[in-house]
Amino acid sequence: MAKPNYTFEKHKRDLAKKRKKEEKRQKKIEKQGERLPEGPSEPPVKEKTDD
Repeated sequence: MAKPNYTFEKHKRDLAKKRKKEEKRQKKIEKQGERLPEGPSEPPVKEKTDD
């Protein structure tokens, strides 16, 4: 009976994790890209200084 190749299985798991992480990162970038064209919902607040 052949012994299991644990390092190969670990390598496959690591590759799957990296692929999933990269997909998640791409989705996050796409979501941020969709929000950017809308612009800020509130105008920037100017600070008042009392002299």
